[in-house]
Amino acid sequence: MLLIIRISGMVDVPPRIREGLDRIRLRRKYSAVLLKPTPENMKLLNKLRNHVAYGDIDKETLSLLIDKRGVPKDRSKKIQAEKIIDQIEKKNLSSSDIKPFFRLHPPRGGIDSKKHAGVKGGVLGDNKKEINALVRRML
Repeated sequence: MLLIIRISGMVDVPPRIREGLDRIRLRRKYSAVLLKPTPENMKLLNKLRNHVAYGDIDKETLSLLIDKRGVPKDRSKKIQAEKIIDQIEKKNLSSSDIKPFFRLHPPRGGIDSKKHAGVKGGVLGDNKKEINALVRRML
């Protein structure tokens, strides 16, 4: 499962990039979504790599993310992280009992650099397993 976090703001974003971010529900800075690593999604992420940080999320971090920042569609129900993780693995996030995006805080300790992930210290682009540490700082 891939976690995508929007890092850049909304100013001076080209219309094609804005549309791509809008389609995957990343409409605000520091919002996050979960996607499956299909070829179509990877092609879209390659296009958006200068505006988002993404990587593979592990189960512990996913459970923390759902517990702390998941918002149920029906406000009267409580969130059960394990049940929702099973729903996500079987289908997708939009068919589960929580909203399909997460609103995160800015990272504690700040962002070292917004440069590309290929540059040492950059957070944009593919972060592989380092995305887990970034998400934990943003909860």
